[in-house]
Amino acid sequence: MTLLHIEEPASTTSAWDSSHPLWALGFRPFYLVAAVFAALAIPLWILRYLGWWSAGAVPWLHVGFNWHMHEMVFGMAAAVVVGFLYTAAFNWTGLWTPVRGRLAALVALWLVGRLAMLAAPPLVGAVIDWLFLPAAAWPLWQVLKRSGNKRNYFLVGLLALMATANGVFHAIMLGWMTASSIAPVQAAILVIVLMEAAIGTRIIPMFTRNGAPGSNPVVEPKLDRLSLGLIVAFALGWITAVPVWLITPLGVAAAALVLLRLWHWQALRTVGYPLLWIMHLSYAWIAAGLLLLVLSRWQMVSASAGFHALTVGSMAGLILGMMTRTTLGHTGRPLRAGPMETAMFGLIQLSALSRVLSALGWDKGPDLLAFSALCWVGAFFLYVWAYAPYLVRSRVDGKSG
Repeated sequence: MTLLHIEEPASTTSAWDSSHPLWALGFRPFYLVAAVFAALAIPLWILRYLGWWSAGAVPWLHVGFNWHMHEMVFGMAAAVVVGFLYTAAFNWTGLWTPVRGRLAALVALWLVGRLAMLAAPPLVGAVIDWLFLPAAAWPLWQVLKRSGNKRNYFLVGLLALMATANGVFHAIMLGWMTASSIAPVQAAILVIVLMEAAIGTRIIPMFTRNGAPGSNPVVEPKLDRLSLGLIVAFALGWITAVPVWLITPLGVAAAALVLLRLWHWQALRTVGYPLLWIMHLSYAWIAAGLLLLVLSRWQMVSASAGFHALTVGSMAGLILGMMTRTTLGHTGRPLRAGPMETAMFGLIQLSALSRVLSALGWDKGPDLLAFSALCWVGAFFLYVWAYAPYLVRSRVDGKSG
């Protein structure tokens, strides 16, 4: 971490008080709980998956494949998405998204949902968990509607799609529907990928232009729309299991346009700027994930390789990149990265690479999988260790938020 002589404002209130800085804006509590959860949930799953911890040892904990799959998407990722959108919507509209008591109540609902998914009876866990996304989407919709910010209505629609996928997952797990529990989770991942692609299209070129001296990213709106449209088409094709002859050109074209736009955004000029290269590299994982999914339809690789490229490589990479940047910017600190940020960004990329290689069969034992988990935990632990003090203190510039 770059050492800066900034006087840290001390909080005189308890974190249980709704006036505490932790509840000043959505990114603060949601980033914190999501990062802590990410650092704890993966070791729990890996210990169970590798057989180092027997399910019979603590039978009331529902740690299994479905729990892992669900919690990484509808638990950890959903919390970051909501925290980011609450913060972004405040910037876009000038209107307050949930803060103080309302924000604390939503975070409490998320936390109870995690506990319920881990230990409560299935129906109880399903109800509590499902409520979070609709409860979080409603105030976001109200803010966007009041401000007339129609450009971002689609984000509420994407949250609604995630809530629908979550409902389908629970219906399958409860035996109300006959289908694979993997399908709704994959659908939710593709929804998040679309969200990443859309938001990244807006911010990555701008951040690059502002942060990489001498860069001049080229933004082509028509190409951007075509790229996003192809990602949507691929996602729909994957979910509806269209024939391989149709999904192949959709996936290859979508991946090619992702890489072409990164080239136009001058990704190579960001090498010396961690806050930038993490976003470009993570965005590139979208292309890798799409290509691997195409190959999986030809039965050349497992679909797990593609979806882990999208989740660990793209999703987690962008999550750490945006959590870091948002925390620095919205607590009044300079947008500068030091050894701590470089370490966490490097660790999450190592985690993604080793997890994908494991899914591709490069390691017949547990070594790559365990190494990926270790890198993942290290990345999110470093974020909590370095950034929790920023999240629980007032802005250093005295502004609201």
